[in-house]
Amino acid sequence: MRIAMLTNNYKPFIAGVPISVERLSNSLREQGHEVYVFAPTYKNQVEEEGVIRYRSCKKTLDSGAVVPYIFDLEVERKFKALDIDVIHVHHPNFIGWMGRYLGKKYNVPVVYTYHTRYEQYIHHIKGFDKLDEMSKQEDTLFAKHIASGILKVMREKVVPKVINQYTNQCDMVFAPTALMKDLLLKEGIKASVEILPTGLNEQFFEEDVQKSHEIRQHYIGEKKYLFCTVSRLDKEKNIEFIIEGLEKLKQKIGDVFRLLIIGEGALKERLQQMVKALGLETNVVFLNSIPNEVIKNYYSACDLFLFASKSETQGIVLLEAMAAKNPVVAIQASGVVEVVVNGMNGYMTGDNIEEWVDRILTIISDSDQFEALKIGAYDTAQAYSTAKVAERAVGYYQQAIYDHGSLYMRFKEGEGYKLYQI
Repeated sequence: MRIAMLTNNYKPFIAGVPISVERLSNSLREQGHEVYVFAPTYKNQVEEEGVIRYRSCKKTLDSGAVVPYIFDLEVERKFKALDIDVIHVHHPNFIGWMGRYLGKKYNVPVVYTYHTRYEQYIHHIKGFDKLDEMSKQEDTLFAKHIASGILKVMREKVVPKVINQYTNQCDMVFAPTALMKDLLLKEGIKASVEILPTGLNEQFFEEDVQKSHEIRQHYIGEKKYLFCTVSRLDKEKNIEFIIEGLEKLKQKIGDVFRLLIIGEGALKERLQQMVKALGLETNVVFLNSIPNEVIKNYYSACDLFLFASKSETQGIVLLEAMAAKNPVVAIQASGVVEVVVNGMNGYMTGDNIEEWVDRILTIISDSDQFEALKIGAYDTAQAYSTAKVAERAVGYYQQAIYDHGSLYMRFKEGEGYKLYQI
């Protein structure tokens, strides 16, 4: 099967979508399929086989992402030459628009993965960031009321409507979790919705003991516990909650822990100032984004994975941490509830700092439970191997092709089967 993956962001940019695209693409290739990733250009990109770069704007956003050109004619020229069987888009805009255009013009089915809850990211758009600031200013109540009203309409009406219009033009939609599938159906999605999570590479289950030991010794110092969190440092990731929680934790157990905050984003400087103001300079270390190939060693070096994001569609980093036998303490939210099982692989809490801190204490104060949670975390992660996810994806692709109305027949070739369009 020939598959085109269309994405607005990809390596070297580090985020959930690029990771998902890379893992699925590589696993599909390992199973004998041809996969072509259409991705934007970056200044520091590394060329690799099977990745077709299209133009992007020169300016890089604070997050490290780039803005794709809406229509790069080279995309269609290269797409046409590949005789693609199915188009898999990962965004409902920019290259996502191109995906729908190509699907319609060349009669190729289009499937779309709903990676992002866009209504929760609207404050990143120029103009809406100002409205978001105005909505929190108590000294200008009228302006606050107007700004809050506009944002409410955008988040609850406009953005969902735009997403629905796009998804209903696709042959199939993938939701990372059952919870997200239910959400999409409740919002009126008419297209077929199936569950397809991001998988974990085998490398996440293979600990490099020496590397992990070196990382632990380097960062833990004289402390007793080493925690970590991996996230973009943006508002919706709720890192402030974690930092405030650590202040409470320090008051209860003393200066015996250190947290690694791994990631980059617009709030990094503000978060560093917050750490200093709360007297946590010796307890928190900020690290830049770490390549996916080596981040497993950082997970393995730590004792617990802490999380407070309320905007996930699937908690990829939670599963990565669990593969390294890290129990998780997280706020109950989408992307978390289907991964974290209380008392088995970690704990979920309400949006309450005291409760969250108490769960950390529950784990580290009971060595027997701690070991049991590590085993439970590892067992949870094993169900999400990339090979299993890719096999499921192929079945969905074939169903989308069939439902699209194309006629296919199978001819046996050696030991395998190949799809032929007629």
